[in-house]
Amino acid sequence: EVHVEESGGGTVQPGGSLRLSCVTSDFTLSNVWMYWVRQAPGKGLEWISTFRPFGGAITFADAVIGRFTGSRDNAKNTIYLQMDSLQSEDSGFYYCARDPRGETRGPGTQVTVSA
Repeated sequence: EVHVEESGGGTVQPGGSLRLSCVTSDFTLSNVWMYWVRQAPGKGLEWISTFRPFGGAITFADAVIGRFTGSRDNAKNTIYLQMDSLQSEDSGFYYCARDPRGETRGPGTQVTVSA
């Protein structure tokens, strides 16, 4: 069983920013494919980002390209999702996972974008 934990969510106004973190003590994040997915209220899981291993490219869904960026801190075994220019439709629970469907996701962190 994979154990990851997300943090950094909160409530922001439209146009605001948040940085989400994903940590685990079970494996080395930088050595595996990692994903961010999200779930808006009443909707299914949506793939947001892929982190390729060993410093590989970080890619994003069309819905967030140009607004979200990713980074890694290998010393902290953490990956980050920087979210800028947040919009109301970005609201939901955000999860990191080892699979793109989010089946290995953690408990998630809630993001609310509201005026």
